[in-house]
Amino acid sequence: MSKFKKKQGNVTPGISTASLPDIVFMLLFFFMVVTKMRDTELMVKVNTPQASELTKLEKKTLVNFIFVGRPTDKYKGKAGTKPRIQLGDKFATTDDIPLFLEKHKVGVAESQRQSIISSLKVDVDVTMGIIGDVKTSLRKAGQLKVNYSAKKRERTK
Repeated sequence: MSKFKKKQGNVTPGISTASLPDIVFMLLFFFMVVTKMRDTELMVKVNTPQASELTKLEKKTLVNFIFVGRPTDKYKGKAGTKPRIQLGDKFATTDDIPLFLEKHKVGVAESQRQSIISSLKVDVDVTMGIIGDVKTSLRKAGQLKVNYSAKKRERTK
């Protein structure tokens, strides 16, 4: 008689992968439903001016977008027809800009806070008075890197 015997009855069965496609599709469906594609709903009409010398911003996470324009038809009853400032997903005044900038700074790594840029998306028909007020508020809040968004100018022949 031998001392060592093979144990043939204790073999573990393989893992069944029959339900794996169901799990993958459930996860896919979950993320499709939960994912939010757009950060903010545009509440003002913004038809940016055209420019010939443009540079593309590299890191979108370091950019604050400030929209200035007349309210869309959906919000005219609530906000009127004069040009308004939109910060995030709500109408604001120039006094709200420092708090908006501070909230954005908190979400950015401390080593990159010096690289934060405020991008002004301004409608062509807005007067410079409100833009001057926005720039003054940005300057008082210590945000000196400002970008003006524009569309590429179409070449004429």
